Amino acid sequence: MFVEASLKYATGLLGVGLMLFLPAGSLGFWQGWLLMGTLFVPMFIAGVVLVVKSPELLRKRLSAKERNATERGVVKLSGLLFVASFVVAGLNWRYGWLLLPDWAVWVAAAILLLSYLAYAEVMRENAYLSRIVEVAKGQCVVDTGLYGVVRHPMYTATTLLFLAMPIVLASPISFLVMLLYIPLIILRINDEEALLLRELEGYADYCQRVKYRLIPFVY
Repeated sequence: MFVEASLKYATGLLGVGLMLFLPAGSLGFWQGWLLMGTLFVPMFIAGVVLVVKSPELLRKRLSAKERNATERGVVKLSGLLFVASFVVAGLNWRYGWLLLPDWAVWVAAAILLLSYLAYAEVMRENAYLSRIVEVAKGQCVVDTGLYGVVRHPMYTATTLLFLAMPIVLASPISFLVMLLYIPLIILRINDEEALLLRELEGYADYCQRVKYRLIPFVY
């Protein structure tokens, strides 16, 4: 498990670096280094914590495979958005098409780190958290903490993270590309809730108590 996690981490680090710096044509793309730091340093820390304190959760997340067409489609399209957003950001920096000011970059970096903290809190609150849509044996409804605010705080955190990344890269064009993640995550939420309403006892009552799925007072 440790070897598998390390290989995935190293592959992700190398892949993101290539997607950013090859199009940029220079290692002087400092916003790219900032993004990699804010993405991969917390990821490394979280991985170490999971190895020590919750290896079963890490194993579950590493081995999970999407089971239906909707899940597979969302994952593949999300990956394409990542690639397109990063490549466009590198090109945007290289040719100076439309760059955001430095203060916006640093604010977005702070939002990205906060979204990581929110994700970590969700993992702490929900022992049944999975990378795929499923109902585990013995699973019960979690309605405390962030789950008392919205029904899918994990997706709230990942949406904030996805939307913050192109701003960290100073690329409003990439931000427009990444906005396409919103309909994808809504599609996944609808698919997940259909399963939970069918198979998870008490979920329908939970939906009555917590009205919003992703953003309070919005959706």
